[in-house]
Amino acid sequence: MENLFADLPPATLAEEQFRALLTVPGLRIERIVSSGQATPPGEWYDQPHGEWVLLLRGRAALRFEDEARARELRAGDCLDIAPRRRHRVEWTAAGELTVWLAIHHGVPSAA
Repeated sequence: MENLFADLPPATLAEEQFRALLTVPGLRIERIVSSGQATPPGEWYDQPHGEWVLLLRGRAALRFEDEARARELRAGDCLDIAPRRRHRVEWTAAGELTVWLAIHHGVPSAA
């Protein structure tokens, strides 16, 4: 892939699409494409590694367990998620594509 916006699925995407762009020891970079998906109710991501995310296109809300409100994200917004900081995707815009760039750092070798 030479362009992060190449080969995008239709905006009626049934499930989020994850595409690994680079995987080397301790680091994984991926493109995530969403269209209305969210973390299931009551579930939280609790990763042993850090993750820096950049919203390239679309809209979404990400919530940390230790914060009362979700953070709304628009194109250009980025966040660094510390290891073990529980978080969830509250929503992604339905009917349009939300494109994320996720950089996972400190990834165990087996990941």
